Amino acid sequence: MNVLFFLVFTACSLFFICTDPDALLSVLLDGASSAATLCVSLVSTYAVWMGLIRLWEDGGVSRSIAKLLKPVASRLLKTDDEETLSAVSMNLAVNLLGISGAATPYGVKGARLLDKSENADFSSALFFVLNATSLQILPASIVAVRTSLKSVAPYDIILPTLLTTTFSTALGVALVFLLLHPKKAEKTDPFFVKTNKMKGADTRL
Repeated sequence: MNVLFFLVFTACSLFFICTDPDALLSVLLDGASSAATLCVSLVSTYAVWMGLIRLWEDGGVSRSIAKLLKPVASRLLKTDDEETLSAVSMNLAVNLLGISGAATPYGVKGARLLDKSENADFSSALFFVLNATSLQILPASIVAVRTSLKSVAPYDIILPTLLTTTFSTALGVALVFLLLHPKKAEKTDPFFVKTNKMKGADTRL
């Protein structure tokens, strides 16, 4: 990604140097100024949202949502480990509220625990898809950005976001189940085949 950004920046700089060299420095300064202004405005916005999510956590809202999601997470990810389900459910619950930054620690912990699970390949892939598509009821981060940019109607994004993330999540989950279903993975896994052969040999003995 850094290489890509470097190539884009170099190409744009060369374009400005060839077409309008005097404008290059002013464009860079304007861009830096706009970025700094956006960052400062986002700091205050995120402070409000992070404070709100902390209140939700202390008040048990996030944990209540996570508790409701546990049975669903257990079925989808094929695991019964309580610690794994707690981390995964909290990650999904906070993502539903659109606070991706707050969901990251739970996501990292959940991913590490899923790597040690029985169906690690399937579970990890599905968990990645759930985070990448990120079904959101309230896209708080996007609303915060739109608010900081003085949008006239920052909350208009809620319904389109809900519809698109519902579709993308459903499609992603369906593809993972189609391509990486645990039963299919077991049948093609050399270790699974070898273990079954050994069990068959033991039975004959």
